[in-house]
Amino acid sequence: MFSNAVAASSVSLLILVGSLGSANAQNAQGGPSPSPAGATVYFIDLKDGQTVPTKFTVHFGLRGMGVAPAGSDKENSGHHHLLIDTDPPPMDQPIPNDFNHLHYGAGQTEAEVTLPPGDHTLQLLLGDKGHIPNSPPVISERIRVRVVDGATAPAAAQAPAGARGGRHTSPPGAKVYFVYPTDGAYVTPNPVIRFGLIGMGVAPAGFEKVNTGHHHLLVDAELPPFDQPIPNDFNHLHFGAGQTEAKVTLTPGRHKLQLLLADENHIAHEPPIYSAPIEVTVTASGKKPKPAKKKRRFRWKYRYD
Repeated sequence: MFSNAVAASSVSLLILVGSLGSANAQNAQGGPSPSPAGATVYFIDLKDGQTVPTKFTVHFGLRGMGVAPAGSDKENSGHHHLLIDTDPPPMDQPIPNDFNHLHYGAGQTEAEVTLPPGDHTLQLLLGDKGHIPNSPPVISERIRVRVVDGATAPAAAQAPAGARGGRHTSPPGAKVYFVYPTDGAYVTPNPVIRFGLIGMGVAPAGFEKVNTGHHHLLVDAELPPFDQPIPNDFNHLHFGAGQTEAKVTLTPGRHKLQLLLADENHIAHEPPIYSAPIEVTVTASGKKPKPAKKKRRFRWKYRYD
């Protein structure tokens, strides 16, 4: 009985702390793009404490503002970012693009995400054309979800629109590759990854144009099914605004990276355009550690007269 009361108190405290964090973020000064009074971002079909499957669709709600792709300078608009298991970032700087900060720069209002079983926190944050929160910031309350294998998806979730379409043909000789880093390189925990593309053009997600696509970075993951939308999670980073480079966050140690091009619906072309995987090693300095110096052994020579 006592342990249950303590557990309930702990949960209440976590919710209170999360709410205070959201309130502080909303009161913070954001970037150069103003937001109108009363603008609100929220989860349409997810509630605090809800149980969800490992793969589920999140629907983003927005009141008092419009949705516009990253790079679009339109008054009273922005695009969504999903914060997973993290506190809100600095409100006067570009929102990070990593495992815990998922960008929807093509103006998406929903996304399929994949999370490991367990408890997770989710929070929505609107960003302007440069991925900087508005002023004042438009941020949702932080909610908790419990991910369970085999759980029922939220009622409003539907298959992504791209899953209903066919695959676009890629031209012969098209190729995607890493400009930086190269295979075997040592990098810092926040490297800028540069994407190269030959024989095709880059276009934002949602923009249908022949022989174009946008980049996806696979981190420590195998290639996904080519006839389905590429997942948007910790291991599959989307660059739907048409970026040709991105600053990411990697933990220290070795990582496998691979690029995969996709069409306006995040589905790979036919045949698929993907790079050879490369391996990088993350160190604090971005340099190969120096080998430890061997201790010199001294030999004492004695002279006898």
